[in-house]
Amino acid sequence: MSESAKDSGETPGRPDERPISSLPMANAGLSRLVAERLRLAGVDLAPLLKKAGITKPEIDDPNRRIANQRQIAFLAAAAEALDDDLLGLRLAENFDCREIGLLYYAAASSATLGEAMRRAARYSRVTNEAILLKLVDGEAPVLRFSYAGVARHTDMQQMEFLMVAALRICRVITGRRLVPRMVSIAHLRSAVPPEASAFFGTSVEFGAAHDEIALPEGAFDLPSIGADPHLSKIVLKYCDECLAQRSDARGPFRARVENAMAPLLPHASARADAVARELGMSERTLGRKLAEEETSFNEVLQDLRSELAARYLEDPRLPVSRIAWLLGFEEVSSFSHAFKRWTGKSPREMRAV
Repeated sequence: MSESAKDSGETPGRPDERPISSLPMANAGLSRLVAERLRLAGVDLAPLLKKAGITKPEIDDPNRRIANQRQIAFLAAAAEALDDDLLGLRLAENFDCREIGLLYYAAASSATLGEAMRRAARYSRVTNEAILLKLVDGEAPVLRFSYAGVARHTDMQQMEFLMVAALRICRVITGRRLVPRMVSIAHLRSAVPPEASAFFGTSVEFGAAHDEIALPEGAFDLPSIGADPHLSKIVLKYCDECLAQRSDARGPFRARVENAMAPLLPHASARADAVARELGMSERTLGRKLAEEETSFNEVLQDLRSELAARYLEDPRLPVSRIAWLLGFEEVSSFSHAFKRWTGKSPREMRAV
């Protein structure tokens, strides 16, 4: 963690405190689903909202938007308060897809699933400015999700909600229980939850390089059971208007670096030249852009390793040797020395706390 973060008392996962205009925003619909789940469980909302930097009016007003990182922090705090590590997945399994609003109707009124997903990719920022959906079109199409302006390693619950909701929408639109050929999720779980395997109906890989759903062959050619050309014209007009009004706040360059760096860690290839290539720029430009945000490549690398190490050590099923490998250390002793430098404790001492 950087010295400035230490001085301010910031901790990994704490909601972003930069000016709100510089942050990618999201409709608060998911946060309202979380708030309702907390109320039903009799959990006091106030301290969790305060921890995430969200106010009650932001949750209650359907027209308000909140910073993406704060919604992620709220989901994480709620999952801990409810002792439900699968909160995002469970919420996505049960909510009414129509609550997504314009984006859902733009997709559902399409003629085919392929057209629906192309619209989802184009208009995703209407609902959430941080979400990028890339389509790998072909006989066996792939939905690839990523974040802009948000460090992927800070999130678990929102991405799981997003991926489950996306497949649910595909199933609703086609009227078929589509079973993906493959599902990969970037964040790590030491074991695949049975609930995830049951919902997707196929193997799920955690700790992957990308967040992806590989749909069955020919899926994009399937007709939409709710195709409505008249509704489609109306909804697309409103989507275009909303998209034009969205700011292009994409957050800090640091988040882009972290998102490019994280998949390279287990291969011990998270070097400046490799990350620069991933971002399509020179190593010098990479260094200059980080310097503009008063940080450096090495500082970002050490902070990322430190945050991931603390998270991985919370799972007693992950051996320290595997954690060392996941973070790009060739030897467990090197990881132990680094962790003690970051925290003042060895990995085993941290687990004993």
